[in-house]
Amino acid sequence: MTHTANRISIYAADTSGVCSALYELGGLSVIHDASGCNSTYTTFDEPRWYDSESMVCISALTETDAIMGNDEKLVSDITEAAREHSPRFIALCGSPVAMMIGTDFPAIAREVEQRTGIPSFSVSTNGMHSYLEGASRAWVALIDRFCKADAIRTPTPSVNILGATPLDFSLNGTIQAIGQWLSDNGFSVISTLAMGSTLEQISHAGSAWVNLVISYSGLAVAQELKRRFGTPYVVGVSYGTTFAETLGIALHQAAEQRTTLYPCVQRRATTQEQPLVVVGESVASGSLASAIWQQTGQPVRVLCPLETTDALLAPDDVRIPDESTMEAQFLLAGGIIADPLYLPLRPKDVPLYRLPHVAFSGRCFPKEIPNLINKPIHLEETIW
Repeated sequence: MTHTANRISIYAADTSGVCSALYELGGLSVIHDASGCNSTYTTFDEPRWYDSESMVCISALTETDAIMGNDEKLVSDITEAAREHSPRFIALCGSPVAMMIGTDFPAIAREVEQRTGIPSFSVSTNGMHSYLEGASRAWVALIDRFCKADAIRTPTPSVNILGATPLDFSLNGTIQAIGQWLSDNGFSVISTLAMGSTLEQISHAGSAWVNLVISYSGLAVAQELKRRFGTPYVVGVSYGTTFAETLGIALHQAAEQRTTLYPCVQRRATTQEQPLVVVGESVASGSLASAIWQQTGQPVRVLCPLETTDALLAPDDVRIPDESTMEAQFLLAGGIIADPLYLPLRPKDVPLYRLPHVAFSGRCFPKEIPNLINKPIHLEETIW
């Protein structure tokens, strides 16, 4: 029971990641689960839900269907919905129940495509992983299906922004600010996976000089684009003026030398007993930690409770599998930058700098989420 959370929230699930990743692209996203379960995504995880339309549906899986196995109902319902709404594509993803009954999603996707003539694919989810895994797998499937194989490199420096969903970057202008920062650094943005870009723009992703990975969910698709087109990538978010300059230099270096770089982990190891800690997704948290270290010289480490890879962690960063481990790490901290819902785990004498994360606290604190792109970091003014 050590992995059970009893005092803090949990992060959005992989199914939410799929729906968020594909939200703006004109497709039909189908969650194979019981009726009503999609409200978890639409009500709590998706800040765009009341302002823009998207085709997010649930199969309304019944107990009888689960026991007896009625895939024909699922295929027929998707086919009918597709004929009514004419989506650009159809994406299927699964839930814990679908996992337990062994639903063959690739086969169902093939059957749906045969009946509708609409490109269809499945995303391997089971509700047991975080939104990062769901978004990551959805984008890889999308690129595999729609990215043009004959892409020609643009004549001037260009970039794709990979790993953008409001679960990590809210709707506070951060993504737009990243685009402006890239333009100021001499790069045109071909596409953003997947906020503010169309499916047609994303289909030209292979023509970029370099890719900018701004969250773990964008790493796998960056690796896929590198495999297919040889496109190098740089990992980091342009938080703070000093780190933004470092990241811009890395982008030009990667584009010119065709090399992959990880500026978000280039921090000096600390021997300080009570360092500042940043809690959250590894790329954004690592970038913020690096920005604070470069600007102030203050030692900072990342506590990552989500899926990541060793390449995205600095030597002093720590993976956090459960809330008891997080609580133990908080006892060693001199200050904590985290979502306010981590407050129950904070020692009374350790300050907590509030940095809400939509994937963790949903719509509880949207007005507190700062836009820190290419701006000086002032803890008291921007995060506290």
